[in-house]
Amino acid sequence: MSSESNSPRPAADAPAARVRIVLVGTQHPGNIGSAARAMKTMGLSRLVLVAPEKAPSAESYALAAGADDVLGEAVTVETLADAVADCRLVLGCTARSRRVQLEELSPRDAAARAVGAVGEAAGGAEVALVFGRERTGLSNDELQLCHAAVHIPANPDYSSLNLAAAVQVLSYELRMAVLDTVGSQAAGEAEQRDPPASHAEMEGFFAQLAETLDAIDFHKGRAPESAMRKLRRLYLRAGLDTREVRILRGILADAQRMAMLAGSKR
Repeated sequence: MSSESNSPRPAADAPAARVRIVLVGTQHPGNIGSAARAMKTMGLSRLVLVAPEKAPSAESYALAAGADDVLGEAVTVETLADAVADCRLVLGCTARSRRVQLEELSPRDAAARAVGAVGEAAGGAEVALVFGRERTGLSNDELQLCHAAVHIPANPDYSSLNLAAAVQVLSYELRMAVLDTVGSQAAGEAEQRDPPASHAEMEGFFAQLAETLDAIDFHKGRAPESAMRKLRRLYLRAGLDTREVRILRGILADAQRMAMLAGSKR
């Protein structure tokens, strides 16, 4: 089936340019070509091959069906560590496994996280979607290099999914996530945020928070270290920007002032 002839919007291509598809130990050259075709139909162009058993061949180009540019520009490296060394987010597509404890994402959630990671960094974060060998998938050591696992919820009675088909599923979800983001930005729905708070700004906030909790007798005689550790994790996980830190510090300053007034009255 041929895809639409309309050329992709440049805005939609920008996030996709930061995403690479990584195939580890591919055993059949034809699967490399089919994966390249799956990528190109969804606007992806960066293919990395990790120690393939056979280099791309005439069969690869035949099954690429016009995605010769993706295949021709594919980069070959020796290890997965080499393939993802500069990536901020690495997602491994794998069957469910109890051997390595990783957060497990659906293809849709994985695509949303990938697009989010690209959008968060000022220079554009690098993201890798990693696919393992046709027969054995990714090894435990390779999974340890991933931040999360992606599981395609196939029919449990017949869950054998071809490598190129798996690449197509993830590429499609990524394309939809990119288009949703571009559409939101075009409609003015994307929130304009200030720069992320610096380490120094966060440490200044935590110091003031600790002082305020002492001023209002929050701990009631208990050691403050445990509560502060939990609060630090909470606020760091929130990813505050500079404006949000200023607002919170303003609230703390008022709380400290009211605590002083209450103390003077007593």
